[in-house]
Amino acid sequence: QLSTKAAGAIHKRVNALFNGTISPQSLLDISTEKLREAGLSKSKILAVQDLAARTMDGTVPGLHALNLYEDDEIIERLCAVRGVGRWTVEMMLIFRLGRPNVLPVADLGIRKGYHFAYRTTALPSKSELTEAGQHWEPYRSVASWYLWRASELDWS
Repeated sequence: QLSTKAAGAIHKRVNALFNGTISPQSLLDISTEKLREAGLSKSKILAVQDLAARTMDGTVPGLHALNLYEDDEIIERLCAVRGVGRWTVEMMLIFRLGRPNVLPVADLGIRKGYHFAYRTTALPSKSELTEAGQHWEPYRSVASWYLWRASELDWS
């Protein structure tokens, strides 16, 4: 986890390595040392190289092609990439692909929002949120937005 300023500086340096045009092949061709000098950690380098390789072999389709897949298949394909977990894919489904029926039950903001909005004695478990989310289908992403907002409010 980096500050926004640090992440922006690293992003700028990495983009400069590729003259602003990064492709999967160019990520696989560049030396690890150059990526390290730009500020990427060893684990981040392994993750972007794995993403590049899986994009080239078709495991990870392009963004436009992803729209043709069901949410569960996107989660399965992208979670195969080193460093990519379910939460990351769920955020992409909601905010990049605009999928309307995603409820990230492991998200702390979602759990806190539910706790505050429904005045539960404790944070809900994943299974409790999954059950509650059945009532919000097919618009669980909208419920997620409200729960995130509820978690930000002063409930004192």
